[in-house]
Amino acid sequence: MSAVFGAQIAASDITGTVHVSDADTIRINGIPIRLHAIDAPESDQRCGGANQPQWQCGLWSKSEAQVMFQGRVARCEEVDIDKYYRVVARCFVDGQDMGRVLVQNGLAFAYRKYGLDYDLDEKAAAIADRGLHATQIVAPEQFRAHARQARAKWALAGAPVGCLIKGNISRKGARIFHVPGQKWYDETRIRPEQGERWFCSLEEARKAGWRMARD
Repeated sequence: MSAVFGAQIAASDITGTVHVSDADTIRINGIPIRLHAIDAPESDQRCGGANQPQWQCGLWSKSEAQVMFQGRVARCEEVDIDKYYRVVARCFVDGQDMGRVLVQNGLAFAYRKYGLDYDLDEKAAAIADRGLHATQIVAPEQFRAHARQARAKWALAGAPVGCLIKGNISRKGARIFHVPGQKWYDETRIRPEQGERWFCSLEEARKAGWRMARD
């Protein structure tokens, strides 16, 4: 979805049948919507540890959200467009704020860096040990950060010592190199069997006919 398209669909309220993608993301009429100011476990996230059994809390929170909201009609009020071009919105089912219901039941957490809307709801759920608060859980944001670090470490496997510039070939055949700190550096994996390679300097990469990524 383009940024222009994202802006167009967010220009007015969205009403329709809810399809739950996970406990903080839904789709209505094919439009992806991130619920404002809440954060839920990732689908592959597990909880437990410290003498508690490991269990799939991400799938559980999604399943519970589906029981509550799947197939019901929601009205969503646009707040923003996120970096993935999803509409960020407050959504209501029968007058109830979906984000508030999910946080109150311990299926998601208040995402305070985007708003304090559900701060007190989370604190009340934590005191009552509701849902995810009754188990050992890494904050979803921290879980995602650890996953990114693991992918970045894996993507550096095979790099010659001191040669950290990634020479990637795009789907259209463009030869593009990425340097540490650029937007897509950590996500880029080098596949020598497809002609991709590592470079030890900017000069080396440019002389080989590669251009620097524009991000």
